[in-house]
Amino acid sequence: MTFSYDEFLQLLGLYFWPFVRISGMLLMVPVFSGEYVPVRVRLMLAVFITLAVAPAMNLPPPVSPFTLHGVMLIVQQVGIGVAIGLVFAVVFQAFIVAGHLASMAMGLAMASMVDPATGVNTPIIGRYFTIMATLLFLLLNGHVFVFQAVVSSFETLPIGTTFFNQDSLKLLYEFGSQMFTYGVAIALPLVTALLLVNISFGVISRAAPAMNIFAVGFPITLMAGMVMLILITPLLLPNLQHLIHASDQVLSQLRLSQP
Repeated sequence: MTFSYDEFLQLLGLYFWPFVRISGMLLMVPVFSGEYVPVRVRLMLAVFITLAVAPAMNLPPPVSPFTLHGVMLIVQQVGIGVAIGLVFAVVFQAFIVAGHLASMAMGLAMASMVDPATGVNTPIIGRYFTIMATLLFLLLNGHVFVFQAVVSSFETLPIGTTFFNQDSLKLLYEFGSQMFTYGVAIALPLVTALLLVNISFGVISRAAPAMNIFAVGFPITLMAGMVMLILITPLLLPNLQHLIHASDQVLSQLRLSQP
């Protein structure tokens, strides 16, 4: 029984290339890419997922990772994994955008706290939306969907030296605008209600100029914002479902350019 060098490279690539792509995905995908998740945990998770899916894959071409061709394959796998993670990152960024809009409408734009996932300051309402979206995402088995997406990508995006074609890059670019579309849609009821409240304050200030509208307006605006926040919280689930469905469509349409 003989074991050639090409067969060794194929066996090595069967586990190495999926590991690189899954690691790239875990660098960007929400929940797993947060600073509260240690790098060692993400590394172990990438190893376990690779060990689970690699035996069911076809043998890749015999390419050494230490050659120029191998470096190009590494770049391709990292790029595909990062692109998959960015698609899911857009889903969560939509709720952060909604939190920014709601915070500005409520007068809480200066009230911020550190996001443990990114390490940057975000408005309090944005943190509330992000926490709710994370809990709903896990409740809907979104983490399982993420793993299924990266595993199924080896069929639609096979291992090779080519990257996304022009249509796929345009699709990723256009999907990035969804975070603004859904962010506005989530925060629109609250912003509209507070706009009506502010218009009412303007009418009152014209009718009674002696009233200190700033001392009275902020507590009422804040209270109205809290009430609207309670009312729009049930809308987070359908918006999250629509975003997950849209991300699934984007991932299923990604293709590599022809060599």
